[in-house]
Amino acid sequence: MHIVYNIGILVLAYLIGSIPTSVWISKSIFGIDIRERGSKNAGATNAMRILGWKAGLSVLIIDVFKGWLAVNLIHITNYYIPETGDFIEFQLLLGIAAIIGHIFPVYVGFRGGKGVATLFGLVLAINPEPTLICTGVFIITLILTKYVSLSSMIAAFAFPIMVIFVFKTTTPSLVLFSLIIAVLLLFTHQKNIERLLRKEEKKVLFLMSKRRRESERLKQTA
Repeated sequence: MHIVYNIGILVLAYLIGSIPTSVWISKSIFGIDIRERGSKNAGATNAMRILGWKAGLSVLIIDVFKGWLAVNLIHITNYYIPETGDFIEFQLLLGIAAIIGHIFPVYVGFRGGKGVATLFGLVLAINPEPTLICTGVFIITLILTKYVSLSSMIAAFAFPIMVIFVFKTTTPSLVLFSLIIAVLLLFTHQKNIERLLRKEEKKVLFLMSKRRRESERLKQTA
């Protein structure tokens, strides 16, 4: 009985993750498909670039919430003991289901985003302390480099270091998952890595001075 119930909750987590925030906002409010503009990615970064920071921020918040909510679906069960290995492992499965949903959303032809924001919601719900530190790493890197993709990858690589060496987590599933996160983001950012190497990756313009914004905008449209 628990197996059937667990499958149902996992499907629900996938459906939550599948909510195509940026696609629905871009189509309903702006009359475009975000997947056909900019980097053609249905994520918060492209939404911010194409739709503006208000719409992009809305996408980011909702996508993070999807991961957080999916993980917390475990609380509708009554047969997992909090903080045990089984509890954490099922939390991870719920979060992974949501990420798969975000990347392959059933509602819009299985063409979604990279899952970074939803992944952030997952790890924030399960392991908040190292997640918040890695958020600081992301922000500092973004301020210094202006590259969202590079900042995401560096923060992802910092996560297992925090989990294993700083917080000395002994739960095998959390240790393994922290390592998978680093590999996963490297895999999902292959095109970004290629653009970074070719010096063609777009920078976040709102963090620059007005003069630098105009200069960078000219480079990006050249």
